[in-house]
Order: sequence, then structure tokens, then C-alpha cells
Amino acid sequence: MTEELRHAPLIIDVAGTELNAADRRRLADPLVGGVIHFARNWENRTQLAALNAEIKALRPDLLICVDHEGGRVQRFRTDNFTRLPSMRSLGELWMRDPLRATKVATACGHVLAAELRACGIDFSFTPVLDLDHGESSVIGDRSFHRDPRVVSLLAKSLAHGLLQAGMGNCGKHFPGHGFVKADSHVAIPVDRRSLTTILADDAMPYDWLTGTLTAVMPAHVIYPRVDARPAGFSGKWLGKILRSQLGFDGAVFSDDLSMEAARRIDGRLLSYSEAALAALGAGCDLALLCNQSVGDGAPLDELLAGLTEARARRDWWPDAVSERRRRALLPRGEAPTWTQLTQDESYLRARAMLQL
Repeated sequence: MTEELRHAPLIIDVAGTELNAADRRRLADPLVGGVIHFARNWENRTQLAALNAEIKALRPDLLICVDHEGGRVQRFRTDNFTRLPSMRSLGELWMRDPLRATKVATACGHVLAAELRACGIDFSFTPVLDLDHGESSVIGDRSFHRDPRVVSLLAKSLAHGLLQAGMGNCGKHFPGHGFVKADSHVAIPVDRRSLTTILADDAMPYDWLTGTLTAVMPAHVIYPRVDARPAGFSGKWLGKILRSQLGFDGAVFSDDLSMEAARRIDGRLLSYSEAALAALGAGCDLALLCNQSVGDGAPLDELLAGLTEARARRDWWPDAVSERRRRALLPRGEAPTWTQLTQDESYLRARAMLQL
């Protein structure tokens, strides 16, 4: 494959606990750069490790991802996986003992990443940087705190723990999802505050953590006083503000493009491939389409065909910079087995700290 064709911008899912023929065919497509797992891909640690080994045997460069934050967003909870605290509980600990809270946040990141890596997972979409305005049900206790300073310090501590186990991080949802009530899975939230207000409050963690974050995921939220498009489809938010003004140079993931409300752009519902092209064109390096492999997987095939056709027409062309950003998210160093992990003193100390 030539350098110009090397960009693999799509993150897709697989149907079950082992690969089927359709999964293998899609994962072999050079446009696919990674896999995102869900609870349906889990039976136990042995099965998960075997599934991930099968994926890596097909394509060692694929980034295997999961939403595994702690609290109510934790895909794997049994077979000796540690029940991780919610981020709000870390914020509450901060109010009692700030230094201990940063220490526990680091332990949380260490345990989270170490356990995932021991099962063959490369990357988790964490931490949530949304502020807890007390309005958003979809964010809720996923947020550390209302104060962006507390959010930033606890997120930096958690990211340090992830790094201790060789894993990157993903701040989400830029520039902030916590102020709006609507759930972007089913409706498109609208935040009518000014750019000045947002940058001085909800977006502050992205400014303060520019040198810490390895990836960012924008919000499926419209900020009409800035742009009529949701942030994940907005060149102004991603190019002018996140990249140029805040200086972020890591990977940018779209949020899940299966959310129908988010794909309604400029008055019409985009197809999956049109949505992916819109996200990539706005400045995303990677586009996620989730929970579409179950059944015949037609949406995934439509996405792959659409991007292939767009490349042939030169409507979209692979980006070597984006590909370097994707590959930079792959873990550093070899992961221990679960048996080795449970004999590792640093992991055991971190795990013991999570008894809040």
C-alpha cells in the first residue's frame, strides 16, 4: 500500500464474541483503522482476549477500542474486572481531600488501562471532560465536577494512570455536552451560549490539557452562535478553535455516526458515508459507526462503499497526518497477561486504592 493510501479513518464494530466471515472481510478493508467493542462482544476474559488476538492476526495495526470509563459506562464488569468508580465520586472525594482524589484518579486510570490491555484492548474513550451543570442526563455522574479546574486536574491524574499502563486517552465531548438536557443519541441538543462563555467555562479543560490529551471526541451538539452544524461536523470548532486556537495536535474522533439526529445536517438526513465524509472534511481524523454489524451489516458495507467511491472521485483522499495520529494511539510496550498483571505490585496497589 502506498503512503498516500495508508489512512484508515473508520472505526467499526463486530457482531459477536468471535469474528464471522463478514467481520473479517470488513476488517481487511484498508479504510478500516479500528474496532470498537460493546457488551455483546464479551463473555469472559479468555474469550475477549481470543477475539482481540484474532483481530490483531488479521491486521496488527488495527486500534481496538472500547467505551470503558467507570461508573455506569463500563463494558466489562465480571470475571474479576474491577468495578471502577464513577467520575462524580472522584469529584466528591476532591471536595473532602483534593490530594487523595488526584491519587485515586491516577489509580483508577492505571487499573482501567491495565485490565483492558491484559485482554488485548488498546484504547478507551475516556476521560469525560464535560462539566456537571446538573442538566444533562446522558452525562450526569460521568462528569467529575462543575468546576473546570477540578475536572482538568482529575482528568490529568486519570490520564497519567492510563499512561502508566501504556494507554492513551480521549477527552470528550468537545467543547462541552454538560450544559444541555437533550440526549444526542435520540435528539440533537442545542447550546445557545456565546463562544466567549463556552471557551471561558466548558471548553477550559481542553485548553489546559492540550499537552496531555492524545485524542479528542467532539460533541453531537449544535452551538448556533458559533456554527449551525454540530461540533463534530464543524470546521470552525475543529479547525479554527480546537486546532488553531487551542493548539491541539492529537487525533480527533467523530462521535457515533449512527445517531440519526446528529446526521441531520443542513436540513437533510445524511447517509452514513455522507456523514463520515462530512466529519472527516470538518477535521476529524477518525469516524465511528457503532452497532451496525448485527444482522446483515448493510450500513457498514454502505459506509465502506461510499468512502471507496469518494476516494475514486477524489471527493476525499487519505491523509498521512491523520494516519500518523491514529497510529500514535496504539499502546507502547507489550501488555502483561492477566496472570502477570495480578502479580504486579503497582497494579495491586492501584486496585487497593479504589475502595472508596
